[in-house]
Amino acid sequence: MIKRTSQEIRRLNRFEVLRRFYAGTGAMSRQDLAAATGLSFATVANLTAELLEAGVLVEAGHEDSSGGRPRARLAVNAERGALIGIDIAETAVHAELFDLALEVRHSVERPLPPGDVRPTDVVEQLAACVEELLNGSGVPRERVLGAGVSVPGMVEREGGVSSYSPYWSWSEVPLRSLLDERLGLPLRLDNPLRASTVAELWFGAGREVDDLVVVTLRAGVGAGIAIDGQLYRGFTNSAGEWGHTCLAVDGRLCTCGNRGCVEAYVSTRGIAQTWRELAPGDERATGADDAATVAALARAAAERDPVAEAVVDRTARHLGAAVANLVNLLNPRVLVLGNQVVDLLGERLLDATYEAVARHVLPLPHRAATLRRSAVPHNAVTRGAAAFALEGFLDDREVFGPVSRMRQPRERKGAGRADTTDAGGRAGAAGAGAGAGVGR
Repeated sequence: MIKRTSQEIRRLNRFEVLRRFYAGTGAMSRQDLAAATGLSFATVANLTAELLEAGVLVEAGHEDSSGGRPRARLAVNAERGALIGIDIAETAVHAELFDLALEVRHSVERPLPPGDVRPTDVVEQLAACVEELLNGSGVPRERVLGAGVSVPGMVEREGGVSSYSPYWSWSEVPLRSLLDERLGLPLRLDNPLRASTVAELWFGAGREVDDLVVVTLRAGVGAGIAIDGQLYRGFTNSAGEWGHTCLAVDGRLCTCGNRGCVEAYVSTRGIAQTWRELAPGDERATGADDAATVAALARAAAERDPVAEAVVDRTARHLGAAVANLVNLLNPRVLVLGNQVVDLLGERLLDATYEAVARHVLPLPHRAATLRRSAVPHNAVTRGAAAFALEGFLDDREVFGPVSRMRQPRERKGAGRADTTDAGGRAGAAGAGAGAGVGR
C-alpha cells in the first residue's frame, strides 16, 4: 500500500470532489458528493468550504431534503479564471482557452516548419498562439490560472525538460524555462499520452472505472495507464511507451531507431507506409503529410476502394494483436482507443480491431474488459493539458494552504473515508459495468 502524507491525501480528495462536477451531472449537493466519492460528509463539507472560499465553486440554488432544511447545491464557477491547453504536434501547435468549467472559449492553430524543428521555433509559435488566444477571447493574462503543454516524446515533468523527441533531434531541452521567459504563466508540461489519459480520467471513461488503459493513435502511439483512479507514470515518467514495444521481429524501421515497433504499423506514418506498400505508384499514398494521407485513405475506404479497405483491415490486424497484449498484461476494466487515427478511420477500423483482439486475447481478461472509442469532447490532448493546468492550480498552497491551516473533522468509526485514509476516492467505481465483456 502506498503511504501518503495528509497533504497528498487532501490534494487527491480535492481532485476527487471537483472531478465529480465535470461528470456531466451539473450542480450537486454535499450529500450527493459524499455518496459519489465514498468520502464522509464531514470531509466533503470541509473540502467544499475550501473550494467555495477559493471561488472555484459557487452555490447554485437549493433542493428539498425530505422535510429537513433545503440542501444547497454547488456548481463550478466558470468565471473564476481561464485555463490554456496546448498540444505540440508533429506539424502544428494547437492551443485552446477554456473557462474553469472546461468549456472551450477560443481555439487557434499555427503550423510548424517542415523538417527538424528547433525548440526556438516551437517556443515562438506557442507564444504567438497564447497571444492570439488572449486577444481573441478578451481574457486578460492575469485571469489565466495556468497553462498545460503537451510535448511529444519523453518529458521530465518536474523540471519541464523534453528529454527525447520522436520527431526532432531534441535532447534534454529545458522547454519550461524557455517558455517561462516568454509566457509568464504557471506551466505544467507532459506528453500527449498522459494528457489523453488525464482527459479520460476527468471527462471520459475514468469517471466510471478506476482501472483503464487509454491508447493514443496519431503520429506517435502510446498507452496511458490509470490504476485505482490515478495516472501511472512509472519511475521516470516514461510508463506507457507501448508504441515502442516489438510487434514484428526485424520488422519496419521505427522513428526510435529500432525495428518492428507497434508505432511503425499503426501510427499515421505507419498506415501511410502500408498504403504505399499495397498500392505502389498510387499518388494518394505519397503525400508529405501523413495525417492528410490517412484522411485520403479514409475517403477511399468509404468509397469502397478495395486496396484502401485492405489497408484499413491490415492496420486493424496489427492494432488488434498489440491491443490484446495490453489487455493480457494489464487486465483493465476499460480500454479506450482514441486520437487522430481513430477519428479519421472510424468504425471500420474499430470493428476490425475488436475482431482481431478476440483472436489474440486470453479468455478471462477478455471477458473482464470493455473496449470503447474515446468520448472525450473535442481535442483530448488540449483538454488533458488544460486539466494539467487545473491540477496545478488545485495544488497551489498559496490558494488552498497547508493542511495544518484547515479544519480537521473528527471521523466516526466506519463513517467513510476521511482525510487520513490512504486513498483518493471513488469507492465502488471499479466494479461498474462488471461482466460487460470486450465489445462496443
